Amino acid sequence: MAAPGRVGVIADDTLQGHLLAAAIKGQGYRVLVSTAPDSLEDRWLEEGALDLWVVDLSREDRWQPFLDRLLEQAAAPLLFCDGQAPARTASHYPRWERRLVTKLVDYIGKPAVERLDTVPRVPAPAPTPRPREFQPLADGEGVAERVWVLGASLGGPAAVKQFLDALPPHLPVAFVLAQHIDAGFLDTLCQVLRRDSRLDCQVADTGSRLGHGRLLVAPVSESIEFDRDGGVRLTGEPWEGPYAPSIDQVLHNVAGGFGGCAGAILFSGMGNDGAIAAPRLAADGTTVWAQTADSCAVSSQPDAVRETGCVSYSGTPEQLARQLVERVRREVAVAAP
Repeated sequence: MAAPGRVGVIADDTLQGHLLAAAIKGQGYRVLVSTAPDSLEDRWLEEGALDLWVVDLSREDRWQPFLDRLLEQAAAPLLFCDGQAPARTASHYPRWERRLVTKLVDYIGKPAVERLDTVPRVPAPAPTPRPREFQPLADGEGVAERVWVLGASLGGPAAVKQFLDALPPHLPVAFVLAQHIDAGFLDTLCQVLRRDSRLDCQVADTGSRLGHGRLLVAPVSESIEFDRDGGVRLTGEPWEGPYAPSIDQVLHNVAGGFGGCAGAILFSGMGNDGAIAAPRLAADGTTVWAQTADSCAVSSQPDAVRETGCVSYSGTPEQLARQLVERVRREVAVAAP
């Protein structure tokens, strides 16, 4: 993983400084110093000390001499905030945080993404027994009835693999995975995920199709759209916002293009991707689950979605797998003649 940017925070309000520092850290950057203007040490202004200053002063007139000094002496660029940070529980917090990280990306690049240089090999969990309600899936079976979106970032491949390995064969669910990852590791990701799984795993491309027993991995370089019969199309356009692929955009495109998203599961990761679309989809009936914080390598992402209030179940990857199997079993049993 590439080293994240080194950021300093200057705020004349203690709470505002704390909220800014927490939001920046949650995106995968490093906050090396968070200080009030009158406590700033000269050493932090020197060449090479930081990559960016984030500055929020509620009374700029009071701090004009300090600002003159900062503008003259700071070696790192300055990003001035233009509004009070909302409480993390506020409904508009995810959008405020997204605007902040978009500005950070413009200044110092994207935060660290998964590279899959090493993926810890752990014993595959015992798969959940196949319920008798699950009939063998025919090759190339028709349009998927249930589509679940999996979203992950740092630490995600290991968590998603544990989840998939715990699923039984013939699960009548189509999966789409949006994993923040270096584009050069997509094929490796597919190899890792299908090593012990019973799912057909492939990178989504034009002509790919959602199908039960299949996992489509969203590409990094361009976004994808879905049609009503489960077909996939590369758009030729980059993903919106600072994340690639964008979990929010995948959720939106599945629900809007395919016509429905049965559920979403947010796994380990940095940032708050998913925290904008998930609550909106949950209000329309989509089930949203998340990995427990203590089982994540990094819990910022599932925590951010949990804080919106839309997550109805949290569990370890294996618990999430068992919960999904039981949910689908009940659905199939009800639908059976």
